[in-house]
Amino acid sequence: MGPRQVTETRRAAIADLELLIPLFDAYRVFYGKPSDISTARSFLWERFQHNQSVVFLALQSQRAVGFTQLYPSFSSVSAARIFILNDLFVAPEARRSGVAGKLLAAAASFGRTEGAVRLALSTAVDNEAAQALYASHGWVRDTRFHVYTLVL
Repeated sequence: MGPRQVTETRRAAIADLELLIPLFDAYRVFYGKPSDISTARSFLWERFQHNQSVVFLALQSQRAVGFTQLYPSFSSVSAARIFILNDLFVAPEARRSGVAGKLLAAAASFGRTEGAVRLALSTAVDNEAAQALYASHGWVRDTRFHVYTLVL
């Protein structure tokens, strides 16, 4: 393994759309969806166009290697803003180089700056690598609540 790459993280803008599309498509493929660049492009474009999410981009040598996407929400009980960390993806060739940690740190810093009381995420029960990553960065697994979904 060569020298560790320097990773830059920054908030993405609509001008970064073409950098994000291959990563977002790969993220969806990771979760079992077929590759669909058109869907990736239009979904991300809509989020940027309507200011519906916040995306942080990780770059190594000006090459996009990871992203995380946050969706704003609120906690009624806390009467405060929260963010859902809905997506986190690092390209396979950049894994284990600190990229995910930098993206998590950028998301947490942003949440604090925005006055959020917490970030929340969910991950697959069998995604032990992600669970270890989150735990190593101070995330705590909820043991008081079960998550339910209703497919519409």
